[in-house]
Amino acid sequence: MDSLYIFAFRASLMITSPLRDDMKTEVCSLNSEMSQTTHLKSGEDVHISPKQNASYSNGSHPISAPNRIEAVLCYENNCGTQKYLEPVISDAANDVNMEAEPNTLPVTKKMRQQKEITFQDIYREEYDDDDDDFEDSDWEPSQEEPKKWFCTNCTMVNLDDVLHCDICGEYKDSEILSLGFFASDVAREADHAEFKSEVRDGYKGSYTCKSEVDNRTAVGYDERMLLHSEVEMKSQPHPERPDRLRAIMASLSVAGIFPGRCTPISGREITKEELEMVHPMEHIEAVELTSSMVSSYFTSDTYANEHSACAARLAAGLCADLTTAIMEGHAKNGFALVRPPGHHAGVKQVMGFCLHNNAAVAALAAQRANAKKVLIVDWDVHHGNGTQEIFEANKSVLYISLHRHEGGRFYPGTGSADEVGRLGAEGYCVNIPWKCGGVGDSDYLFAFQQIVLPIASEFAPDLTIISAGFDAARGDPLGCCDVTPAGFARMTHLLTALSNGRLLVILEGGYNLRSISSSATAVIKVLLGETPKFEPGSVVPTKAGLQTVMEVLQIQMKFWPNLESNLARLQSEWPSFSFQNRKTVHKLLNKKRRLLTPVWWRWGRKRLLYDLLYGKLGSKAKRRARCWP
Repeated sequence: MDSLYIFAFRASLMITSPLRDDMKTEVCSLNSEMSQTTHLKSGEDVHISPKQNASYSNGSHPISAPNRIEAVLCYENNCGTQKYLEPVISDAANDVNMEAEPNTLPVTKKMRQQKEITFQDIYREEYDDDDDDFEDSDWEPSQEEPKKWFCTNCTMVNLDDVLHCDICGEYKDSEILSLGFFASDVAREADHAEFKSEVRDGYKGSYTCKSEVDNRTAVGYDERMLLHSEVEMKSQPHPERPDRLRAIMASLSVAGIFPGRCTPISGREITKEELEMVHPMEHIEAVELTSSMVSSYFTSDTYANEHSACAARLAAGLCADLTTAIMEGHAKNGFALVRPPGHHAGVKQVMGFCLHNNAAVAALAAQRANAKKVLIVDWDVHHGNGTQEIFEANKSVLYISLHRHEGGRFYPGTGSADEVGRLGAEGYCVNIPWKCGGVGDSDYLFAFQQIVLPIASEFAPDLTIISAGFDAARGDPLGCCDVTPAGFARMTHLLTALSNGRLLVILEGGYNLRSISSSATAVIKVLLGETPKFEPGSVVPTKAGLQTVMEVLQIQMKFWPNLESNLARLQSEWPSFSFQNRKTVHKLLNKKRRLLTPVWWRWGRKRLLYDLLYGKLGSKAKRRARCWP
């Protein structure tokens, strides 16, 4: 009996004792090979801390720079234990395989909860949480993993035997990257040349172009901006991807608009001296640091690769040069087909897919070209918190933003109606925050009539800049709103009456390729001289939209007295409307949300996506299930 106890005690020592030195060496070596990637783990944020310095290794030589990247998960030569290390430069091609390797230390549920939640995490976590309900004895490995494909149009995943995307309906072998939004969504085109000829013939009569002297529409584009991309794909392709520009360029090419009817502006990398007028040197150096990394992250969904800093410089340089060309009379208006976007980039922070603030660079370039006052209208579905921060104390730049807000629960949480500017520039920030998703043409045009145009006319800008995010477009998976290409065209046309027609449109967000390419094409047609059909008297807002507009009027009429008559007229025309009747408003909003989505989304296989998009999950999910920037 004593011998049995001794045997059990020795066995327990073997189980709990450390690995032998030769075993530890072998495991460490294996983990070291797997961890040689230029990679900051996606769940950890890159924090900006200009007060500290850090050294980053590129495999042979250390790179000294401000400590803008810290607190990363690493599986360096410590047998897989978690610790906070400086990022390590290496080949990121093997990173995709690390999660699938059986020898890699698994990330625990507690560790997942400590990470910043993104839309991709929520989409994947619904299935990860189900695994906790099963014991190991109930699990059997599947014989074969089902084949999947990612939709070119919206990036959502589909099973291989499905020919059309379950989310957006796009054809599996879509040609949207070669034919733009003209591509068939049900089949492939047999003859591209013949198809393009037919489209161009039909498109010539779709709008009347002004004389070449009156037009002079310039377009800024450089293929090097396509090199900015996420190296390691997560659960699905990143929404801010090079295909966004490819789809727009394909649409313009098929329609014969660009190249052809527009003047190209060659790409130029902006100088550090120009950038320093917007961002401090610590910010600029932090972005430049990514040039020595194959893959890095500023936030969990704001990535960079070795080409990102160059792409950001090109985007800012194109915006500056387009502005100068317009102000000097070499172009009447222009469109900046640029990426990465910029309106979330503040004075010091990089966030929301944005590295440098392109609109701010353009506004200051206009002032160097003798523009006294600049208007920035931001219709991206997300509030341009970076642009507001840069100009919130500047009376020479008027910033007007129309965005989904939901009481601060929609990304980035800023942009409430009472954010009006500061330090003597009160009234020069005008925020029109929508209370829900599903906002469409009527609410946007109503806000233009009642708020945007009256304030802009009194301000009398020398140049108008549009931060043109097309993620408020119908079909966009992140914005979940309902603005059509015709709606964007009408808003553009209304703004051409300002600044003697001097107008610069800068691309921001937009993640459904059909939506972004058709909307951008409609806007450029207006720049070329199209007058979209529009009856001002036919614009009737929703009650939620009317409530937002009246609340903004009450706040802004203190700074813009000409708004007082608009508010008085609306109050007389809508006597039954009450700011206190919130139950009725929420009831109508919920009804509208239910009508926005087909029944088969709610009750069929897409119930999960419907719940994610419209916040029908539990209270915990409601706090997290907010769309991306």
